[in-house]
Amino acid sequence: MTPIPARELMDKITQKRMQKHRLLAFLVMALVIAIIANIGIGSYGIPPLRLLAILGAQIGLDLPGSFSAQDEAIVLAIRLPRVFTGLGVGAGLALAGAALQGLFRNPLAEPGLVGVSAGAALAAVAMIVLGGGSFYIASFDLTPYALPLAAFGGGLLATALIHGLARRLPGDPVATMLLVGIAINAVAGAGIGIFQYASDDTQLRLLSFWLMGGLGHASWTATLPALVLITIGGITILSRAMALDAYLLGSAEAGHLGIKTQSLARVMIVATALMVGAAVAVSGIISFVGLVVPHLVRTIIGLIIALFSPPRLCWGPF
Repeated sequence: MTPIPARELMDKITQKRMQKHRLLAFLVMALVIAIIANIGIGSYGIPPLRLLAILGAQIGLDLPGSFSAQDEAIVLAIRLPRVFTGLGVGAGLALAGAALQGLFRNPLAEPGLVGVSAGAALAAVAMIVLGGGSFYIASFDLTPYALPLAAFGGGLLATALIHGLARRLPGDPVATMLLVGIAINAVAGAGIGIFQYASDDTQLRLLSFWLMGGLGHASWTATLPALVLITIGGITILSRAMALDAYLLGSAEAGHLGIKTQSLARVMIVATALMVGAAVAVSGIISFVGLVVPHLVRTIIGLIIALFSPPRLCWGPF
């Protein structure tokens, strides 16, 4: 096998890096366009120039375009919280799904399927019914953090239980994981039903809308703490992406490569529970995002790379 010259190898590495940078820039532009479209389109339309004027006024910029107090209230109090909640919840569930798929080495693993979302939902429902959504430590009001913390605890317990049983019970760990997840979903569903029966009219209405999932109740009070938790979990997972890729080869093989597999599994469990708990707390139960989005992103990125890569010339019949 003929070795590749150093200069040619460096050119290929530089080309790959530039390709990644172009892809990242394209995705960021697409995200910005989607955000502007989501804020501006609705029953009350807000043109882009007016939207930019509203956002510029918040940081002291006098951009062209006039707007009313109603326009400002719609953008800042209703649509921006919903957009950022949707971004945080979608990113958190997608990263959690990708982490679980790598941790369990199963492309069908996702927070809803294996019971993580159900565990987080049960803990959050218990907080709403038993605690009234209020949470105090000494004289500090931690009410905005009550639901994310409760959901985080429930998701952490469910994820640790699933991973522990999948490792210790005899048989195929993947099949065991799925069975344990189905069992947790059933138990959590029964617990949620009990809390619904014990709740009053106000709590029951809140639970009904919350369990269906959605962004209609998004507000800065609940969104900002959840975004902080999701960001911490996301950075934790992304910083260990290469180790998680090696873990796909198997725990023994990853250990031979110098990766501390038990530490990696614990970190992935905590980070996943953190993000799923925060997402469930602000948006309710949203299924299939963690399952579908990682595979969809891989497909879309592959298509973009294929479209924007320079064509390769083939000589001869092949």
